[in-house]
Amino acid sequence: MAEPGGVRRRWAQARSGLRAYRLISAMWIRSLMAYRLSFALTALGNFAVTGFDFAAIVLMFSRVDRLGGYSLAEIALLYGTSCTAFGLADLSLGSMDRLGRRVRDGTLDTLLVRPAPVLAQVAADRFGLHRLGRLAQGALVLTYALVVLDIDWTPMKVVLVPVTLLSGAGIFGAVFMAGAAFQFVARDAAEVQNAFTYGGTTLLQYPPSVFAKDLVRGVTFVLPLAFVNWLPALYILDRPYPLDLPGWTAFAPPLVAVACLALAGLAWRTGLRSYRSTGS
Repeated sequence: MAEPGGVRRRWAQARSGLRAYRLISAMWIRSLMAYRLSFALTALGNFAVTGFDFAAIVLMFSRVDRLGGYSLAEIALLYGTSCTAFGLADLSLGSMDRLGRRVRDGTLDTLLVRPAPVLAQVAADRFGLHRLGRLAQGALVLTYALVVLDIDWTPMKVVLVPVTLLSGAGIFGAVFMAGAAFQFVARDAAEVQNAFTYGGTTLLQYPPSVFAKDLVRGVTFVLPLAFVNWLPALYILDRPYPLDLPGWTAFAPPLVAVACLALAGLAWRTGLRSYRSTGS
């Protein structure tokens, strides 16, 4: 049976988008590598600045033994999974917060006339390889947590670690995409987007037990950031979730990521169709 034309067209668009993203990203990487010392210093600075967040947590534990009932190593697991997942999304889609500027000054029009998907062009624009510093810092803390913690490992828990990171990156990626779509309407909403991306990863670095239940419900059922790391990480640690959700929800992050990306894609298409350039 022949494949429906609509499905073929979507697959062709996806391949075209990935190819455009790869080519544009490679161009920016070559540009960065022309000044290798500058790139190395910027990446190192990014690593150090993001490391201050974990340094602040370590300083807290110089005064207390536990935070919200969690040890330093357990919070390191939350911190590492949150920062690594966010680092993957930020590396891939972090440039999308510049869309509002393009909408305001009309330079988005130049992307519309190019024979490549606009989403791929916006995502790869000024591809920031220096963001590897944030990713490396999160992965380092995660490695520390996995080595230090006395976890009763099972095959499901082992598989859940990489699944959590990839799913979390997908959820954060959906937030980046939805935030960019909102900028078609708001024009200057980069800080609103950052409140949910950078603010979200900071929230997830701490255990849910330190937050009010209303906030925990909000990031579980409204903006499902809890699926980035809270639910799977607490399953790995054999700790109950504050909302008494069934155990299978720890394995739901891939489904949540797919749903979030689908909704974000719909929001992006709606926003792009509403764009009328600066002359409107």
